[in-house]
Amino acid sequence: MSDRAVFEQAGAVPEQRGAAAGLRAEARSLDAADELRGKRAEFVLDDTVYLDGNSLGALPAHVPGRVADVIARQWGELRIRSWDESGWWAAPERIGDRIAPLVGAAPGQIVVGDSTSVNVFKALVGAVRLARGEDGGHPGAGASGSAGHPGEGRDEIIVDATTFPTDGYIAQSAARLTGCRLTPLAPAEVPAAVSSRTAAVLLNHADYRTGRLHDLPGLTAAVRAAGALAVWDLCHTAGALPVGLDAHGVDLAVGCTYKYLNGGPGSPAYLYVREEHQARFDSPLPGWTSHVEPFGMRPEFEAAHGVTRGRVGTPDILSMLALEAALDVWDGVPVEAVRAKSLALTDFFLRCVEAYVPKGRVESITPEAHAERGSQVALRCEGAGDVMKRLIERGVVGDFRAPDVLRFGFTPLYVSFADAERAARVLAQTLDA
Repeated sequence: MSDRAVFEQAGAVPEQRGAAAGLRAEARSLDAADELRGKRAEFVLDDTVYLDGNSLGALPAHVPGRVADVIARQWGELRIRSWDESGWWAAPERIGDRIAPLVGAAPGQIVVGDSTSVNVFKALVGAVRLARGEDGGHPGAGASGSAGHPGEGRDEIIVDATTFPTDGYIAQSAARLTGCRLTPLAPAEVPAAVSSRTAAVLLNHADYRTGRLHDLPGLTAAVRAAGALAVWDLCHTAGALPVGLDAHGVDLAVGCTYKYLNGGPGSPAYLYVREEHQARFDSPLPGWTSHVEPFGMRPEFEAAHGVTRGRVGTPDILSMLALEAALDVWDGVPVEAVRAKSLALTDFFLRCVEAYVPKGRVESITPEAHAERGSQVALRCEGAGDVMKRLIERGVVGDFRAPDVLRFGFTPLYVSFADAERAARVLAQTLDA
């Protein structure tokens, strides 16, 4: 259907058609000037406007061939020899080092494996043990210059009250296991609440419903100033904007790889353990691959050196190597350029929504301020679940969060300004239908 036909079907007035023409022209101009425009060709895409990369990233075009080699040659021909000859055994740390620049970490601090939920559990319990000095160590002073105050008196875990549900479930379990009380708070309330009784604080870098970006530098500094440890969930920001784990003194962090990192459905998550904590990090899930001598088969556990102690069991090689291949699309891409395009895309989409959608039909709950915005736009509207179903039928894929939120995720590597304009235009048509 032509653009004009779309608006005529929706009963658009001439002023709306004129606005559409101007915005379409602006989209073409912005796409022509986009320094990341060539990346779009590296993904498997179609005529659909895909704005759900904040739930599952698109497939990088070269991944199927790489995975076929893993299956046919590395597994099919080399078989068990591939643990050494194909580098399977070292994959968790090797791939972690490839993710590190995307989240502002030096090499040797990220290990890939397990799910996000499992890594949240490892990080949170490990943080409590570090804060209490249960392993004989102490948090110590980090990049923020704060001194640690370990001790048995630290009996509180603070959790982001707006967190993705699984983080809350894991925090409840971690609190029971460690004998801590659990205190749910909005991130903005944390600086005034964190105290000498707090062991660890688990926060989401971005709110998964609204796209609100929380103040990672400021909140981390407040947590560490109180002698507690800061644990961040980066699922909705890694690959969309600079994080700066090392620079801002983050103690531990976790994240998934199937959203903005395009690792594929269920691709393994990652765990960041700041270098200064690694010698004292006491994982609640010690496994044979985190043993200092994994093939020694000793009954006593002795943790491996470095971030390797964050491993648990046998690496999930097929999905892990698919992720490794997917990360190739990041070669030569500055995260700062991704962030600049993300903000430009979401700004442009919001302008298009304002121009096309009649007032009062939707309400943006995504912050306008760039410093407070992730890489998604959340719109509240009546009947949002049905609206999203009809949008998908019309070739615009976002997602729905109960009770009334439409979410549109903007992945700068493959989403264009023309996509943003078309999505807003089809949204207006759908609401008027």
